Amino acid sequence: MIEFITEPLGYSFLLRGFAAAIMIGIICAVVGTFVVLKGLAFIGDALAHIAFTGIVAAFLIGFSFYLGALAAAIIAALGIGAVSQRTGVSTDTSIGIFFSGIFALGVVLMSIGIQSYTIDLFSYLFGDILSVRQSDLISILILGGIVLAIIAVLYKELLFVSFDPVVAESAGLPARWMQMLLLVLLSVTVVVSVQAVGIILVVAMIVTPSATAYLLTDRFGVMMILGAVFGALSATGGFYLSYYADVPSGGAIVLVATALFAIVAVIGPKRRSLWKLTSGEPEAAQRPA
Repeated sequence: MIEFITEPLGYSFLLRGFAAAIMIGIICAVVGTFVVLKGLAFIGDALAHIAFTGIVAAFLIGFSFYLGALAAAIIAALGIGAVSQRTGVSTDTSIGIFFSGIFALGVVLMSIGIQSYTIDLFSYLFGDILSVRQSDLISILILGGIVLAIIAVLYKELLFVSFDPVVAESAGLPARWMQMLLLVLLSVTVVVSVQAVGIILVVAMIVTPSATAYLLTDRFGVMMILGAVFGALSATGGFYLSYYADVPSGGAIVLVATALFAIVAVIGPKRRSLWKLTSGEPEAAQRPA
């Protein structure tokens, strides 16, 4: 059993991949609590695909893919927020416009200018934690640390704005700017997760662990902690599944996350209802509080 656990960790590139997967699982889940609360899964998916255009542009120019993806995702996030607020167009419509337009640009750029890089770019679509380098690990640590630090410092404000932006603005908080900040944090999270789980699957790591935690608690802070635990467990299980079954890392991590959600969905809520009945707690509690 010990050999089963330690064997993959004997290689430096696998150890880097494992560390990256754990960090990404935690970061995605922490940001994912706000995504689940505000119903932003669609925008998370859109930002992931928009980041692909940034990656293509970075390959063309010769920059780090992090810079290209981050620039594209942040510009799109701010653009979506600005268009929604200034034109009165619904957020979903703004997302659809930016999503389709910028992603189409990425597809055109890839087909015209960089046929020789197609295989490398496909690795960003589906994820490959085995390709994580030392510099990538440092980038994930720095960018992820910034995201977690901002959430820790502005936790109450972000929570207030997420629950009721109108009341938050009436109370003196810059609700619009805080919502923009949340979109930027989501963009950064998408970018740091792309190499491990891929553009196509990154939204699953943002949503699924937090959704699993949502089934188990009525408290937002507890939901965030449980989501981080489920994210780390998904990353760990997916890493070993990828190694021993020789399957893509991104798909393996998301499969484990989905399996955890399915188990909790079947078992957790029923037990929780039983606990409420036996403890005399009201059945209709507002979630999350």
